[in-house]
Amino acid sequence: MYLPEPFREKDEAFIASFVDAHPLATVVISSSTGPIVDHLPFMRCGELAAGSMLIAHAAKSNSVWKSLDANVPAILIFSGAGAYVSPSLYPSKARTHEVVPTWNYVAVHVHGRLHCSDELAEKRRIVDLLTAKMEVDRSVPWKTTDAPSAYIEKMLLGIVGLSFQIESIIAKTKASQNRTAEDRGGVVAGLATASASLEAALIAEELLKGRSRS
Repeated sequence: MYLPEPFREKDEAFIASFVDAHPLATVVISSSTGPIVDHLPFMRCGELAAGSMLIAHAAKSNSVWKSLDANVPAILIFSGAGAYVSPSLYPSKARTHEVVPTWNYVAVHVHGRLHCSDELAEKRRIVDLLTAKMEVDRSVPWKTTDAPSAYIEKMLLGIVGLSFQIESIIAKTKASQNRTAEDRGGVVAGLATASASLEAALIAEELLKGRSRS
């Protein structure tokens, strides 16, 4: 990932919370037949750091797990926050006009090794943990025990459990840190206006408020 130093994200708590809030990862595996790319939600187990684990599951018919016997390296890419930044949002435009458009975003690349398991108890553990995480904000969370046990057992037979052992993490917050405080303020205000899309307004809050550094 192209990573100029001003955009290098070093706040470990922010990186972990970003992964928690954007669990759908782009999975990239280097196989002997070429790259394999897919999209799966992952959940961290404990801290997000080298040596720790993330878990997920995939359909048995999904090729993402079939090249894992060789213990090939893999990357999980977490993203989901980003917004176009118009030059018109910079107050400095009115003075110099020496401004161009850009795109602000957050991205987290987690490098490591992906392993699979077809052991029934492990698959049930992974599914229960992922379900509890995804349902936590619902007033009446759904649980696997809400469904007939025979149905859940049948569904488990159709998946493999995935565990990802973290080797390194690279994170980037591109939030106009290379602009002046005045221009950064213009970006925050511009993206958060009522005329902006809901996505841009949310991104302004998540990506820019308190994230821009002088």
